[in-house]
Amino acid sequence: MNEPDSRVVSVVPPAGLVRLTHIIYLLHGFSVLMGMLGPALIITTFLTGWPSIIAVILNYVKRSDVRGTYLDSHFGWQIRTFWYTLFWLVIAAMLFATVIGIIFAYILAVGAGVWVIYRIVRGWTALNDSNPMPL
Repeated sequence: MNEPDSRVVSVVPPAGLVRLTHIIYLLHGFSVLMGMLGPALIITTFLTGWPSIIAVILNYVKRSDVRGTYLDSHFGWQIRTFWYTLFWLVIAAMLFATVIGIIFAYILAVGAGVWVIYRIVRGWTALNDSNPMPL
């Protein structure tokens, strides 16, 4: 069981913000589902699909509203997931640009896609249990 992070203040967030955080996880999850069902890789749909873009915008717009609650750690978790995935996608694209790196780019993209799924599942599970995410 995860221990609560002592840096997160134990203020109970309003139900509307908890619901919003669920919606943001749903948007990210929908992007992943689109990637799995479509011809694109999971990470490209996660980053370029409108649901994830809307989700990360919501994260930034509403972040000040969740300060001091365990939801702040979820917003940070979601934002970091988005930007780290973008970083790995850029690296994969640069590798793909070389003939030798195509295989490595594919491995990196698939690995990042699995990592995104893990981050969404882990975060959403913690949110369901009203637990903060590691900072």
